[in-house]
Amino acid sequence: MYNVRVSVPDKDSVVLSFDKPIKAYELLDMVNGEYPLFSCCINGYMENMGFVIDSDCRVDFFDIRQSYANMVMQESLTYLYINCIKEVLGDVKVRIENSLSKGIYTVIKANNINNEVLDKISDLMKDKIKKNIALEEKYMSRKECLTYLRKKNNDEYNLFKSSADLSGAYLVRMDDYEAIAYYHLVPFTKMMSDFELRKYRNGVLLRFPHPSNPSVISDYSEQKLLYEAFSEEANWEGLLGVNYAYDLNKCVLNNNYKELIQISEALHEKKIASIAEMIKASGKRIVLIAGPSSSGKTSFAKRLCIQLKVSGLKTLYLGTDDYFVDRDQLVYDENGERDFESLNAVDVELFTRQMNDLLDGKVVDIPEFNFLTGVKEYGHRVQSINNKTVIVIEGIHGLNPKLTLGIDDSEKFKIYISPLTQLNIDVHHRIPTTDARMLRRIVRDYRTRNRTAQQTINDWPSVRRGEEKNIFPYNSEADVFFNSQCVYELAVLKKYVEPLLKKIDDSSDEFVEAQRLLEFLSYFVSIEDDSMIANNSLVREFIGGSILVK
Repeated sequence: MYNVRVSVPDKDSVVLSFDKPIKAYELLDMVNGEYPLFSCCINGYMENMGFVIDSDCRVDFFDIRQSYANMVMQESLTYLYINCIKEVLGDVKVRIENSLSKGIYTVIKANNINNEVLDKISDLMKDKIKKNIALEEKYMSRKECLTYLRKKNNDEYNLFKSSADLSGAYLVRMDDYEAIAYYHLVPFTKMMSDFELRKYRNGVLLRFPHPSNPSVISDYSEQKLLYEAFSEEANWEGLLGVNYAYDLNKCVLNNNYKELIQISEALHEKKIASIAEMIKASGKRIVLIAGPSSSGKTSFAKRLCIQLKVSGLKTLYLGTDDYFVDRDQLVYDENGERDFESLNAVDVELFTRQMNDLLDGKVVDIPEFNFLTGVKEYGHRVQSINNKTVIVIEGIHGLNPKLTLGIDDSEKFKIYISPLTQLNIDVHHRIPTTDARMLRRIVRDYRTRNRTAQQTINDWPSVRRGEEKNIFPYNSEADVFFNSQCVYELAVLKKYVEPLLKKIDDSSDEFVEAQRLLEFLSYFVSIEDDSMIANNSLVREFIGGSILVK
C-alpha cells in the first residue's frame, strides 16, 4: 500500500492510498483545485504529469499562478500551435516572440495569413484537444541532444554547443511531430488550456488565461506602446547581431562582449536623450515615471535629468515614496495587512497641492519620508522652481490618473519603463520579461537589503499582484515607453544570482522556483569580468557600482 500526501493550491493537503503504481495525472480525479492544474512536484522536484508513483511521497499540483505551471501551460499550447501551423501551411517557419495583450505575439513566415487561415489552425488545435492525443516525453542528456540536433544544425543545436551548463532537454512527440522542450509539457492534449488566435499587425497573438484570472481568457486590450517597444528592441538586437541565447554566448566565448556592452549602453543613452528632447519640445514641466519592480526607474530618472540639463532645462527630482501617508494612517487590505502598495498609501492631497504650488512659482517644503520612524519629515528640501525647470517624479503610481487628477494635463509628460527582452532562447522558446526582473531583484535585495534569494522569491507573487493592480492597468497612459533591458545583462547577472539560488534547499517551498531559474540561467555563458560596464548603467543599479543609486 502506497501512502501519498497530495496538495493543491488554496486547499489543505490530503493523504491518498493505493495498492499499485499510479501516474501523477490519475490523482487529479481524486483532488480538486480551484483552477486547472498543469504541473506536479514530487518530493520537491518538478516532474511530468505522467510520472509513475511507486513509493510513498509528497505530490504538489500547481495552477498557473505558480511560475513553472504557467510556463508548462504556455509551452504546451505553443507546441500544439506550431504543430497545427505545419499541418495547415506546410513546413513554414514560426517564431515565438514575446508576451503581449495577455498572450504571446508570434510570427508565421508565410504569405496571406488571414482570419480564414487562423480559423483553420484554431479549429485543428481544438480538434486535437478534443481527441485527447498523448504527448510522449523523453529526457535527453546534453550528449543525446547534441547528437539529435546535429543533423538539424539549427539555433537549438548552437545553444547546446555553446553552453556547457545546459545539461539536457525533453524530446516531445505527438503523432509524427516532435520537438525539443525545456519544460515538462502536459501528457495529453485535453489538459491544455483554453486559447484564442487573433491576427495582430504582422503576426498572430496566441492568447490564453493569465495568472491574475486563471480560469478565463481576459478581455482583449491592445498594447500598442508595448508592441512598438518590442519592435524597437528587435531592431536593436538586429543591429547588435544578438537574437538568440546562442548569439550572446558566442559573443562571450569569442571575447566580443565588450563592444556589445558599449553599443547596448550607447543605444540606451541615445533613447534617453531623445526622450529629453521630446519633453523639451512638449513644454511640459512634470515628468511622471512608472514601471514594475526592478525596472531601473531610479537610474533612468537620474539619467533623464542629466539629458534634460544638456537640453538647457533645470530639473527637480522627486520620488512619490516621500509622499507616503504616515504609517499609523495606512489602510488595511483585504487580508487585514497594512497596504503599502495601493494609491491609498500616498498622501495624494499633499502631493497635488505641492506640485501645483511649485508650478505657480511658490516656495514649497517638500517632505522626506523616514522609513525607520514611518513619518514624513520637513525642513530638509525647501524648493521653488522657474518656468525652465522640469519636475521629474518617479514611483509606481506615476501613471495612475488619480495621483495627478488635480494637476493640469497640459503639464504632464508620462513615461512607462520596463525591461522587455526580444532575446529568445531559440526560435520557438521565449524569455519571460518577469524572469529578467526577478533575477535583477534577487541580486539587488541581497546586496542592499541583506535579503536571501528565498525571501525574494517568497515575496514575488505579492509583488506581481501589486503590479497587476497598480501598475500594468495604466501603462497605456504613457506618452513614451523606455525599455530598460540590456541585451547582455543575463550573462552578467548569472554569476551574481547562481550562488544565491543554490543556497535554497529542497525542503523549502521556494526550491522549485529556484531550480527553474537555475535551469534558465544554464542557457547562458557567464560574463565574469563586468568591470567595463559604465558606472551610470541601469544594470549597475542591481549589481552595484552605480554613481546614480546607492
